[in-house]
Amino acid sequence: MTTVDINLIVEDTLSEALLVQVLVQSKSNLKVATTFGLEGFGYIKRTINGFNKTAGGMPYLVLTDLDEYSCPKALLNSWLSAPLHRNMLFRVAVREVESWVLADRTNIASYLSVAKQKIPQRPDELEDPKQFLITLARKSRKRIICEGIAPLPFSTAKIGRDYNGLLTAFVATNWKLANAKDNSVSLSRAVKRISEFTPDIKSA
Repeated sequence: MTTVDINLIVEDTLSEALLVQVLVQSKSNLKVATTFGLEGFGYIKRTINGFNKTAGGMPYLVLTDLDEYSCPKALLNSWLSAPLHRNMLFRVAVREVESWVLADRTNIASYLSVAKQKIPQRPDELEDPKQFLITLARKSRKRIICEGIAPLPFSTAKIGRDYNGLLTAFVATNWKLANAKDNSVSLSRAVKRISEFTPDIKSA
């Protein structure tokens, strides 16, 4: 199978780790060349039209959170000033990439040291997957999870001091796509589109 280089455009290291695992575990022929972003959704929103214009020479795989938008189409219509280039694979996690993390219910429950029954079967339906995950972490029997993923008591921080580090490590070593895609519609659709993606780097 011939590999195809592709650039990633993501909000953060957790999104990057998830996309890497999706590509690896789905046995995709797409190979990550360079990762852009890692500065939140604002960077993607500001630069997406520029990347879209240059996609003729290099394919891109974009992952962003749906957040407060009503649907992925509404987000795309808001961000793009021209039709999406065929070499631009744009995926939206509903509502946040944390829903994809939670979708592997068995392994995230073990990692957080909480009962599997506490993990929703349809995490895409959560209004705030990140906050739900933080709340779970507070109940963990592991101190490193409590103090790393959840903010410390009386802290003004929204996430724990090692939130991205701990969850990125989980995704890289324990998260299983085969489990997760059955519980997240947005992840399952992303896997399908990636498997069907055939960029044409000769197109303008």
